[in-house]
Amino acid sequence: MIIKILGSGCSKCSKLETHVKTALNELGKTADIQKITDFAEIAQYNAMKTPALVIDEKLVSFGKVNEVAEIKTFLE
Repeated sequence: MIIKILGSGCSKCSKLETHVKTALNELGKTADIQKITDFAEIAQYNAMKTPALVIDEKLVSFGKVNEVAEIKTFLE
């Protein structure tokens, strides 16, 4: 599984990354977590706002920091 966090590297992006890692831990799953800061690449995912979350090349959320429980539903 490849998880991409799209954004400028701001505090919201970092918080989203922490929530993703917590969700993975709680589910006993592993993933390759990548931070994408290049806006040309972010635009390819049609993410209108950041931070955005992409799981296996599918945009699942943008414009907010998802809570751990919500991320777990994306991962299951």
